[in-house]
Amino acid sequence: MAYLGNQPALSYTSFAKQDFTTSATTSYTLDNPVANANELALFINFVRQEPTTAYSASGTSLTLTSATSASDDMYCVFLGKAVQTVNPPNASVDTAQLADDAVTTAKILDANVTSAKLASGVLPTNTPAFLVFQSSNQSISNTTTTILQFGTENIDTDNAYSSNRFTVPTGEGGLYHFALNIQMNGNITGANIGIQRYNSSGGRYTSGGGNFSGALNVNIVTSVLAFSHGATLELNAGDYVEATIYHGSGSTKTTYAPSTWFGGYKLIGVS
Repeated sequence: MAYLGNQPALSYTSFAKQDFTTSATTSYTLDNPVANANELALFINFVRQEPTTAYSASGTSLTLTSATSASDDMYCVFLGKAVQTVNPPNASVDTAQLADDAVTTAKILDANVTSAKLASGVLPTNTPAFLVFQSSNQSISNTTTTILQFGTENIDTDNAYSSNRFTVPTGEGGLYHFALNIQMNGNITGANIGIQRYNSSGGRYTSGGGNFSGALNVNIVTSVLAFSHGATLELNAGDYVEATIYHGSGSTKTTYAPSTWFGGYKLIGVS
């Protein structure tokens, strides 16, 4: 006979059964709720009882017309509750069978959730990503563009940061956001910090920088100043990025470690 949907399973199917510990009573509790007595078959001493005459049932309450004794053997079969142990065939469940918003990120977004609805790696991540700090103070000569040196790696997901530059790994081209923070001794003039982009051959074709003209006298008491810069750049595989600084003061300045840091990550969901 023709049918719609998956072929009905003909094996490994059974109805739920409940065995009772009997006593001199007419009242018993069912493991599964029922609407009425016709939804279960009751046997006492291996003789099937007539529904609504020998017993009634509603919810999880089973009531007998006559009390049993402790020596009676009694069990029931839930006719309206089939226990199906056959798994759906492969590829038989489609998105149409799933309720809207039923599948959540669960553990991915909440560390207190012990089970995840999505397998690890299903959702895209903001990687490659890196965060590096200066491991020692760096002297910055005046009127010279200097590449900032970062000797401490806190994050480097793809081993893409090396020799004071971040290089885009193969297959990871796209939009990246970078942030640079510098702390150094104060009273500088004509300062410029840059997040410089180079192609794989070393040619600079895009740069980002924050230009500061005049004296920067932040926190004059300690003669320490801090400034930062961010940039979003579209990069190709093999392109690399360096952090640079320039100042026009008349003397060498010093950046302070570890307060001077550089980081970045790939943006997802944008193009």
